[in-house]
Amino acid sequence: MKIGILSRNKNLYSTRRLKEAAEERGHEVAIINVLRCYMNIASSNPEIHYDGKVLEGFDAIIPRIGASITFYGTAVVRQFEMMGVFPLNESVAISRSRDKLRSLQLLSRKGIGLPVTGFASSPRDTDDLLNLVGGAPVIVKLLEGTQGKGVVLAETRKAAESVVEAFRGLNANFLVQEFVKEANGADIRCFIVGDKVVAAMKRQGQEGEFRSNLHRGGTAELIRITPEERSTAVRASRIMGLNVSGVDILRSNHGPVVLEVNSSPGLEGIEIATDKDVAGMIIEYIEKNAKVGKTRTRGAG
Repeated sequence: MKIGILSRNKNLYSTRRLKEAAEERGHEVAIINVLRCYMNIASSNPEIHYDGKVLEGFDAIIPRIGASITFYGTAVVRQFEMMGVFPLNESVAISRSRDKLRSLQLLSRKGIGLPVTGFASSPRDTDDLLNLVGGAPVIVKLLEGTQGKGVVLAETRKAAESVVEAFRGLNANFLVQEFVKEANGADIRCFIVGDKVVAAMKRQGQEGEFRSNLHRGGTAELIRITPEERSTAVRASRIMGLNVSGVDILRSNHGPVVLEVNSSPGLEGIEIATDKDVAGMIIEYIEKNAKVGKTRTRGAG
């Protein structure tokens, strides 16, 4: 098979591991900088050009698209879909998961456990918004933030009001969520391939840090998850329409609650913590499922 990895940095751990895993299984691999792609949007013969040449002959693509380039990145994935190339994750599913508000609404509609979340526009609603999520302490989270950036723990009501006021002053869209104190600064990353949790790790934030992201100095260790946590993670990934995802879960007093469903989960933390060949599992999934034109969306939406 000829597989394209859409990544802006060939030296990233995840990109390197996917390339190694695919080549070990005898596949031809090309790393494609998604921002260097340009498209011919023709009705009869859609094309993608790259470095002065037409990209063709690909059986599958693996999107590794950063949050900052979601709009252009998903446009490129959509063009590949229109050309009949199998995407590991489809453009619509990536867009859906990247929109924090939309993804939470979809998960809540299907009965997935979530932290109590509020969203408002008018500053006159701040007081009731804070009451809605149970009052301070609360988490105030930018809709566009990733890797723990743009996420603030407001420990008092005054602090929460100040953060909300500051975000509104920047015309930023944000959510207000209950603070799940019993999680003790830890969450669980479940790595989904297909309809299975293939690996899971517990991420623990540094002392005094409520965010457990490894990019922020958190640590990771192998963990055994419960059947309820496993089912919640798989259902959340399926609701987003993702074939491969990282589902972040908190252990709350009322069961597992989903924080986020990530469409481009990193491989380094999960492979080191669990000693599993997750990259190989992803390539194996592509081998079993990549067929010409096999996308649910067919480039639509």
